[in-house]
Amino acid sequence: MKRFCAVLAFVVAAGIALATPGSPQQAETRPLINSIRIEGPIEPAVALYVHRGIGTAERNGAQALIVLLDTPGGLGDSMDSIVKDFFASDVPIVVYVWPKGAKAASAGAIITLASHIAAMSPATNIGAAHPVVMGGEQPDEVMSKKLEQDAAATARKIAHDRGRNMDVAEQFVRKSISLTEDEAKEKKVIDIIARDQNDLLKQIDGRKVKMAGGETVIRSRNARVEKIEPSLREQFLHIVGNPNIAYILMLVAVYGIIFELQNPGAVFPGVVGAISLILALFSFAVLPVNLAGVLLIVLGIALLVADVFIPGHGVLTIGGLIAFVVGSLILFETGSPVLRISLTLIITMTALTGGFFLFAVGAGIRGQRARIVTGAEGMIGQVAEARTDIDPKGKVFAEGSYWNALAEGGPIKKGEPVRVIGVEKLLLKVKKESSDKP
Repeated sequence: MKRFCAVLAFVVAAGIALATPGSPQQAETRPLINSIRIEGPIEPAVALYVHRGIGTAERNGAQALIVLLDTPGGLGDSMDSIVKDFFASDVPIVVYVWPKGAKAASAGAIITLASHIAAMSPATNIGAAHPVVMGGEQPDEVMSKKLEQDAAATARKIAHDRGRNMDVAEQFVRKSISLTEDEAKEKKVIDIIARDQNDLLKQIDGRKVKMAGGETVIRSRNARVEKIEPSLREQFLHIVGNPNIAYILMLVAVYGIIFELQNPGAVFPGVVGAISLILALFSFAVLPVNLAGVLLIVLGIALLVADVFIPGHGVLTIGGLIAFVVGSLILFETGSPVLRISLTLIITMTALTGGFFLFAVGAGIRGQRARIVTGAEGMIGQVAEARTDIDPKGKVFAEGSYWNALAEGGPIKKGEPVRVIGVEKLLLKVKKESSDKP
C-alpha cells in the first residue's frame, strides 16, 4: 500500500509539472519565429546576412522569418540577391518596416514587395524606387529609358507574384512616389499595419501564404521570437562597405605609405598604410567607384607633394586641394544620397590633408635637405684649435674631444685656429683659419 501511494504521488507530481505553464516541455511546443534587422544601406554584407538568416530559420523549422527593415535604399545587385532569396525561401518572409520614422525607400521598397507578408508600423513610408546609375556616369536618354523600363517590369512582376498592386509598384520606379503606411495599406501594397512586434505576431497568426511548395499557415500565437544576430564577418563587411569608411581607409593608406617613405624603417606607418590599402581596395570592389574621382584625388595629392619641392607660391597647393575636393565629391557618385560621402567628412579630411602635406611632409623633406649638424659630418665648417703642430698630421680639439687631423694648404702651428673642411672616418681634414675679418 505504501508503495502504491508513493507511485501515485509521483504520477500526480509529474502531471502537475507537465501542466504547469512555462514548463520546459510546454516551452518546446511553442511555435518559433526568427527575426533579423536591416538598418541602413542595402549592400553585400546585408545580402549575406539575409541569406544566412533565411537558412537558419529554415533549419530551425521556424514558422516565419521577420525582417525588421529601415533603409534608404542601396545597391541593385544586393537587392536582387535578397529578392531571389525571398522567392527561394522555404520559410515565410515577413518584412516589417519598423520603428516609427523608418522607411523602405528605393531598394527597400522592392524588398518589401517581394515578401510573403508586408507590414508597416505607424509613421513610416515606402517607395521612391527609381533606378540610379552606378559609378557617377550620366546615361544618355536611351539608356536611362532602358534602365527605367527594366526596373519597372521587375517591380510589376514581383507585385503580381505576391498579389500586390502592380500599378503602384510601377509608379515607385517611374515616378518615385512614396506612400505612408495608411496609403500603402489602402492601395494594397502592404498587408498589415502593426503597432509593434507583438501586434504583428497577433495579426499574422493563422494567415495563409503561398510558398513554392504550396500554401502554408503561419502559427504565431504565443510564439517565442529568437533574433538572428549578424556574424562578426557580416558586421566587418558592413563597416568596410560604408562609403565614408572606404574613403577614410584610402586616405589613411596614403598617409601611412608617405610617412613610411619619408621615414624608412619606421615600420608602423607602413604596416597601417598597407592594411588600410587592402581594406580600401576591398571596399572599392563592392562599391560603385568612379574612376575620375580616384584620379582627381591622386592628382590633388600629387600637386600637394609637388608644392613641397617646387616653390609655387601656393598655386599648386590650391589646385591640389580643389582637385582633392572634387574627386571626393564624385568618388561614389550614384545619383542617390545613400552612397555619397558625407560633405562634413570631405571638408574635414581636406583640411587635414592640406595640413598634413604643408607641415608634416614638408618638415620631413626640409629635414632631409638640411645640412647635417650632428656627428662627424656635422663638424664640417666648424672652427677648432690645433693642440700640436700639424705638418702634415697632428691633433686638434673639437666638439669636446681630441681628433687626429691632416693639414691641407700648408703646416699649422700649435694653438692656431683651424677650420674643418672634410671628414674621413676619424680623421679631420683641416686648414689654417684666416684671421681676416669680413
